[in-house]
Amino acid sequence: GITMANLSILKSGKARAVRFSTLDEICRVLECQPGDILEYVDEKAYKKLMRS
Repeated sequence: GITMANLSILKSGKARAVRFSTLDEICRVLECQPGDILEYVDEKAYKKLMRS
């Protein structure tokens, strides 16, 4: 399973990476596809967003 600590890191946006096994577990529980919960954000746009 996925720990509450790991879910918190994912929710806060502080995760540097996501294991495929974690993504698989989340999608299985939510009955969704990865594209339903992931969004590509350009690195420059992300850094700008985090500064504001």
